[in-house]
Amino acid sequence: MATAYTNATLHTAAGSAIEDGTLVVDGGKIIAVGTAGAPKGADVVDLDGAIVWPGMIDCHSHAGVASTGDWNDHDVNEMSEKVTPHVRVLDAIHPADQAFDDARRAGVTLLGITHGSGNVIGGQVAACKTAGMVADEMVIKEPAGVKMALGENPKRVGDRLKRAPTTRMGNAYLAREAFVAAQEYKLDWEHHEARVAAESAKPEDKRKPVRPPSRDLGKEILVRVLDGEIPIRNHAHRLDDIRTAIRLSEEFGYRLVLDHATEAYKIPDEIVSRGIMLAIGPVGAARGKRETRHRTSASAGLMVAAGATVAVMTDAPVDPVQHLRDMAIISIRDGLPQDRALETITINAAKILGVEDRVGSLEVGKDADFIVFEADPWDARSPVVATYIDGKKVFEYDGPWVPATEV
Repeated sequence: MATAYTNATLHTAAGSAIEDGTLVVDGGKIIAVGTAGAPKGADVVDLDGAIVWPGMIDCHSHAGVASTGDWNDHDVNEMSEKVTPHVRVLDAIHPADQAFDDARRAGVTLLGITHGSGNVIGGQVAACKTAGMVADEMVIKEPAGVKMALGENPKRVGDRLKRAPTTRMGNAYLAREAFVAAQEYKLDWEHHEARVAAESAKPEDKRKPVRPPSRDLGKEILVRVLDGEIPIRNHAHRLDDIRTAIRLSEEFGYRLVLDHATEAYKIPDEIVSRGIMLAIGPVGAARGKRETRHRTSASAGLMVAAGATVAVMTDAPVDPVQHLRDMAIISIRDGLPQDRALETITINAAKILGVEDRVGSLEVGKDADFIVFEADPWDARSPVVATYIDGKKVFEYDGPWVPATEV
């Protein structure tokens, strides 16, 4: 049966706010958005003037793989090899991580869960809802990108493990080597398919068996990147690393999303002209590395003004997932127009993950992921009072969370 949430201001992230609006949900999907009121026969929930947003989306998080409160319990980097496009973050997600509960309390309904940046190519990103007992119930798209890293982190790992890369040159070389190998792998399979076709055209008694090339899971995923099916999610802070990321993407012709993008504001026209989307942040984190010394919380506003598609993110647990809205509020303080801020934690994040057809805005046909406020959402003192995922209430506010006291 349909449920109509009435008497609310709906901020849809797909147009102007709808005053005295009604959101109608059935079967986990949005079936109506507007001012028409509740349809006949629907259950009615009077929201009494509340404000409704789409569920927030943190497009760059390590929740479930870098466990909150326990840095010794992490599966964020597979560092047995220098380049690991074949590993899937989905296989490491721990849904009992406290971060998922924190996310629901904060109104974050979807995460882009990524590998760390210890390897030049880290593996396959997953877009996951924040409610579920097992990762298979939570994932809505996988792979939602392939993680890649330039700059200090893979260099530092190389130094520690006494292997390549130890320089920025080494970072770029290992990426090139992997993509060249994927190009050759693709050619091998194309030649194989041509041989199969040639044999199939012969009379049956003249055909010879054709042995396929050996499968390589890492090269397979990079072929999908080269074919434009999956974007590279490139960790890059410093301007020279951003330029290297662009150079590599143009050399091999793949789609590029810049993660962190700390100094992207220095070349806004180059970013915008190429249609590169940005996952900026975490704007609330300390400048803990040399390559982040030019981090500014004005970055999101500068890049939105330039015309870029921008999301802000937490990089949780670097900043906690429950601070995603705070990242947008900080950005508003430092120049992001408030009327553009909601998109940075909803629909733009969905676009980066390639799931904008399902989530990120309150529109007919999309998943019924939405959150409710009783006061101004852009006031950090206003808590989320209810969170819904797929039309089911997964959180209701009853005061600040306080861990149980141990006796």
